[in-house]
Amino acid sequence: MFSKEVVVMNPVGLRARPATFFTQKANEFGCSVWIQKDERKVNAKSLLGVLSLGITKDTPVSIVADGEDEEQAVETLCELISKEFSE
Repeated sequence: MFSKEVVVMNPVGLRARPATFFTQKANEFGCSVWIQKDERKVNAKSLLGVLSLGITKDTPVSIVADGEDEEQAVETLCELISKEFSE
């Protein structure tokens, strides 16, 4: 299991479009991936789960993965969040 904390800097947080990009990227990995805000942890591959967290700008979240490509998944998703979902 591998995890890392990152602060969401995107002005709209993890709302519709950024959450869609996030879940699509999470689904590219074979490992299990979760996103955690405070005490709530949801499947990072589920758009409804991610949206249910209500993540806004300046919110710290943890990305947790377990499986074969866990480290790559966490690093990639944290980078996506820290770059505010831009290429």
